[in-house]
Amino acid sequence: MGDLFLVRHGETEWSRSGRHTGWTDVPLTERGREEARRLVPLLRSHRIGAAFVSPAQRARETAELVGVHDARVDADLREWDYGGYEGITTPEIQRTRPGWFLFTDGVVPGPPEHPGETVEQVGERADRMLAKVDAAFADTEGVVLLVAHGHFLRVLTARWLGLAPSSGALFQLATGTVCRLGTEHGRPVVAGWNIRPTPSP
Repeated sequence: MGDLFLVRHGETEWSRSGRHTGWTDVPLTERGREEARRLVPLLRSHRIGAAFVSPAQRARETAELVGVHDARVDADLREWDYGGYEGITTPEIQRTRPGWFLFTDGVVPGPPEHPGETVEQVGERADRMLAKVDAAFADTEGVVLLVAHGHFLRVLTARWLGLAPSSGALFQLATGTVCRLGTEHGRPVVAGWNIRPTPSP
C-alpha cells in the first residue's frame, strides 16, 4: 500500500464564516483559489497514480487548480449531510443546544432529499472510499489523491487508522491544505497533517 494524499478544498464564503456546508454548492473565494494554487509545489514532486474528487464545485475546482485534471468524481467523497443544520454555524446551534458537538451529538433532520447523516453513516461512506483506494493502489503505481471536504476527510482519517468514525473529531483540518496518510512497519499512520507551503522569507 502506498501513500494516500488528502486535499481539503480552498476557502469558501461559508467555510470562512463557519457555516456548515454539506450539499450547498458554494464556490471558492479568490483566497480559496489562491490556497489551492499554492499547493501545486507540494504535489508536483509525487507521481499521482489515481485521483478522486467530490462532486461539489469547490472540490472540483480545487483539483483543477492543484493540477489534477483527470480525477474521478465520486459521490462517496461528498461532505457530511448536515440535515437541518445546513448553513448554520456551531455558535448558532449552541444557542438552543448548549455544548453541542457534531461528532458526538449529530444533526437534526433536514428536508426529505437531505435528511442528515449520523457519524456512523459518514463512516460507512469513508470505508467504501477506502476500499476504492485499496483497489487503486493495486492497479497503479504512485500515490492516491482525494480532494474533498473537512469533516468527511477527518472521518476517513479515523477509519484509515482503525478508529471509530467519531474519532475524526481529533483531526482539525484547515482549508487549502494537504495531509498524508501512510504506513509504518505495516501499520497505518498519519505522516503529515495540515501541510501548506512554507512562506517565502
